[in-house]
Amino acid sequence: MTVTEVFDDVAALLAQMDPAKIVALKAPNLMAKRVEVLVEKKKEGLITSDEATELERYLALDLLINLAKARAHRLLAA
Repeated sequence: MTVTEVFDDVAALLAQMDPAKIVALKAPNLMAKRVEVLVEKKKEGLITSDEATELERYLALDLLINLAKARAHRLLAA
């Protein structure tokens, strides 16, 4: 099983729990600002190894949430 398949399976489980709440999920402002800072540092070539790992984790979480939202939208439309 690939990481993508695992993410998809977890997203499907999350979406089924309460589709309307999943669709409404939004990153906290503080987290969104941190991601912006990290992305800017990466663009400028100033990101540290620890910060790059942190950014990768945020992006993985974002992927999972977006997959769950897509699944939830489909459940609500059915």
